[in-house]
Amino acid sequence: QVQLVESGGGLVHSGGSLRLSCDASGNIASIAAMHWFRQAPGKQREFVAGITSGGTTNYGDSVKDRFAISSDFPKKKVYLQMNALKPEDTAVYYCNAGVVLTTGGGYDFWGQGTQVTVSS
Repeated sequence: QVQLVESGGGLVHSGGSLRLSCDASGNIASIAAMHWFRQAPGKQREFVAGITSGGTTNYGDSVKDRFAISSDFPKKKVYLQMNALKPEDTAVYYCNAGVVLTTGGGYDFWGQGTQVTVSS
């Protein structure tokens, strides 16, 4: 149906930057919003950032002023620019999309995640 594929994760030193990408594909009629979540070992999945098709963005408190979400909805892509990374940003980062299928109906889809590790 719909696939979300994240890329851009890796190992970076504290204070460094990474840019994550997420590509959506499949029988997508439209995308209402795309989000990034993260999950660190032993912790619950946490909202990081989101963007709607109208361009409205919102961020989790822990990443405000450091991370920036952007998108290219016609190309079904979303990005997360992460600056001033801290060791506590270490987590698996997941892409999420609210999608209307060509066959009808609206659904949430998740990618498989990309690991981000920030060393101190």
